[in-house]
Amino acid sequence: MVGARSAPTINSGEPQLLTILGRFLQHFPIPEQFHLTASFPMASFTAARSTLWPQVWGLAAVQGTIALTWVIYNLYLLKLLTQFGFSAAVATGVLVIENLLSAGMEPLMGSLSDRAQHWLGSRFPFIAIGVILASACFIGIPLFVLWGNPASRWVLPVLLIAWALAMTVFRSPALSLLGRYAINTQLPKAAAVLTLVGSVAAAMGPLASTFILSLGPVVTFAVGSISMLLAATLLRLTGPDQQVQSPPPVGFSAPPPPTSQDAVQLAAKRTRGDWRFKTLRLGLVFASGAAVGLGFRLVMQALSQILKVQVASANISIILGCLFLTLSLMAVPAGRLATRLGNRTAMVGAAIGMAILMGLMPTIHHLITAFILTIALGATFSLLANGAIPFALAMVPAAQAGWGTGLYFGGGALATSIFGVLFNPSTAWSVSLTIILGTGVFLIASLLIAASYRLPNLAQL
Repeated sequence: MVGARSAPTINSGEPQLLTILGRFLQHFPIPEQFHLTASFPMASFTAARSTLWPQVWGLAAVQGTIALTWVIYNLYLLKLLTQFGFSAAVATGVLVIENLLSAGMEPLMGSLSDRAQHWLGSRFPFIAIGVILASACFIGIPLFVLWGNPASRWVLPVLLIAWALAMTVFRSPALSLLGRYAINTQLPKAAAVLTLVGSVAAAMGPLASTFILSLGPVVTFAVGSISMLLAATLLRLTGPDQQVQSPPPVGFSAPPPPTSQDAVQLAAKRTRGDWRFKTLRLGLVFASGAAVGLGFRLVMQALSQILKVQVASANISIILGCLFLTLSLMAVPAGRLATRLGNRTAMVGAAIGMAILMGLMPTIHHLITAFILTIALGATFSLLANGAIPFALAMVPAAQAGWGTGLYFGGGALATSIFGVLFNPSTAWSVSLTIILGTGVFLIASLLIAASYRLPNLAQL
């Protein structure tokens, strides 16, 4: 049973920056009509509900803006760079560098937010700083293109990379909060809300690209920048520091306090467990994120390739948009199924299912079969997307939620970088090779997730 926490003590030896930020934010209290939680930075616990839905929806708003800004960024990246005289290869290089740096930054920022949670009782200062930096960099990109000097054109790639890194400052700290808003058994259902909102935003890439590009970079980037600030404000108003409290099981009675000899043996056991299993757990989280991330990109690549070759009349943008919409519509049913089956069991089955469906891609010869297989891919992958954060949180102690979430997203960033190297404009992969590679990656993902069953529970460490 999780006990109520007292206000954290800030020691004189702790880093002063986070202390100053916490005190600074205390001068901007939430209006009384919006008081949903105890005042910052005190964490509060709620035992009446198994899921804090207002906080989950606030977090979903942040996830939605993350997806939306990346859609905008990817649509405009090549256009903005070529406008300043750069080649398409530079755009690919920028994406590879961004994701390589993000592979390290995601876990780092998540770990630092864990320390902020310990020192201040809240991750929100970290989230607020990251959102402000990312918003400023994001609107700065089109403004530099509009008013910048072509003689200093290399500032643009630097600004692009700076924005991508600013996004890593708050993504893992923010999404790791999901572990505070739902008890373990309800995490897949809560994660379904994030999947739903994020997939709808991601679907705007293939389905609304013409409209987004017609608005122009200044208006579009301004919308993205403002949406990030509004989403962070919404999360703040819902009370980001609340936490559910799991009720004790029926008939539960607290065990007697251990003797000094028992305490010594327990400490030794935990130390051995930490050394033997902690590294393996963290490696599985990172590798699973990389495998799932690379697998999804290979699905998109293979589907696009096979439609071009075997269904010439297909509108690829609509079919890819259908995949994202299916992923969104199936998020809630997938969350319920994962809750019933167990999250890792559902993820293993989904990874195997994705491998099978990729193997069926050569059977696409008509629009009907293309849509049927696309819907099946979206529905199956929703189990993997829903399970990502709950899986990462289950593999680390609660005090390291940001670290675990950051490792999973760091693996995904590394996968994106690898994909950018393998599938750059100068390479020509056959459809068959892409399908074989994707099938193998999903099978590896299933083995990685299944391997976590062989590790002891965190309570045993």
